Amino acid sequence: MPQFYNVLIGDMSLVGPRPALAKEVALYEGFQLRRLEVKPGISCLWQIQGRSDIDFEGQVRLDLEYIHSESLWRDVVILLKTVPAVVLARGAY
Repeated sequence: MPQFYNVLIGDMSLVGPRPALAKEVALYEGFQLRRLEVKPGISCLWQIQGRSDIDFEGQVRLDLEYIHSESLWRDVVILLKTVPAVVLARGAY
């Protein structure tokens, strides 16, 4: 729920790359820094495609894929797929 507050005040969006941790950013290569140029989101591609089953490189790759093909329609699809992913705990530890 705190993340929804961050959406309301404009620090986050509903869909976008997950907020990066400082320890992750330290591992980024040049092209991966693109992930930091967009507003982070509550849900994202890697959350609906396996969550913790996807390694760090896979997460960054999916975030960059999202950024490259960002659209309102894709955001709606991601949000709709987020509900069953979270409820069924697919890919969660």
